[in-house]
Amino acid sequence: MKITGLSTQAVVLPMAAPIRSALGGISSFGCILVRITTDAGVTGENLVFTLNNVRTRVLQEMVQSLSPLIEGCDPGHIGGFWSRAWKDINFVGHKGVSVVGISAVDGALWDIAGKACGLPIYRLLGGHSAAVPAYHSGGMWLSSSIDELTREAESFVGQGFRAMKMRLGSATMAEDVARVRAVREAIGPEVKLMADANQGMTVSSAIRLGRMLEEFHLTWFEEPLPAYDLEGVARVAAALDTPIASGETEYTRYGFRQMLELKSADILMPDLQRVGGVTEFVKVAHMAEAFDVPVSSHLFSETSLQVLGGLANANYLEYMPWFSALYNEKLQFDQGKALVPERPGWGVTFNWDYIKSLEPC
Repeated sequence: MKITGLSTQAVVLPMAAPIRSALGGISSFGCILVRITTDAGVTGENLVFTLNNVRTRVLQEMVQSLSPLIEGCDPGHIGGFWSRAWKDINFVGHKGVSVVGISAVDGALWDIAGKACGLPIYRLLGGHSAAVPAYHSGGMWLSSSIDELTREAESFVGQGFRAMKMRLGSATMAEDVARVRAVREAIGPEVKLMADANQGMTVSSAIRLGRMLEEFHLTWFEEPLPAYDLEGVARVAAALDTPIASGETEYTRYGFRQMLELKSADILMPDLQRVGGVTEFVKVAHMAEAFDVPVSSHLFSETSLQVLGGLANANYLEYMPWFSALYNEKLQFDQGKALVPERPGWGVTFNWDYIKSLEPC
């Protein structure tokens, strides 16, 4: 089997209502839909995106620029593509848009691999769990009032979720504490609660707030500092009893190796488009396992689920339904766990009828 082509389509996916975190507001996404075709009739699909449709064309061009590295090649030689691409992007750098481009191609190649042999990706990776604990991350933003927070939290429990995440970054620490207290009281002590500062704090403020939140038994305190301050977040992790989760903005195994060496986080959170796709996500997870560190996922619920299902140290899937409308198939849950699809490849396929209704970029 040989690769015959790579194509991309960029569309604007609007949000039902704008949201706000410490990083700013979000009202839409620039989604780049990636397709790799083969002479055997097997097609691989994947998705990468930008926030608010900013620099979508830049990312699309990066993906397209990798086409010469795969055309005419065996799609099963994913490692070979990775080696060629890693060398090819050297001049523009091994972080940022260039790595996202590699991730886009990598994921489509893994989709082909699964479809070609009739297996879901998680089984190609060794098959550890057919169900992964999930937390609901699609609500409880800074733009929500306390009443809205508690209603959302109660609705997530009503949907069967046993874990959920809220955002931090209010005008004062007292307000953040009040919001966490209200949610904890609404959901009770047994439901897991995570809180995400979205990189909006300093070392001292994160330690102060983290200590104030200890009484609420958070499952983790996420991204308290800017992603580049690995030494600083290590100081925060050492100062608090609450576990620190971070890594969604880190790139490839080299960035995560430094996080592990510095003890920057108790839970690593690779993002499929920034870590370097399935190939690098798995390398990061296995490296973390050697340090007895668990991994969670960031966004990309439908596709991250396949990767987590193949890992022994996966602890939570982030359920964020931002892109669910783009797929024909919907995730299934049972008792707070996401069920890994047994369909080949990603186990999900693009809903092209819906995609045709979206505005092109």
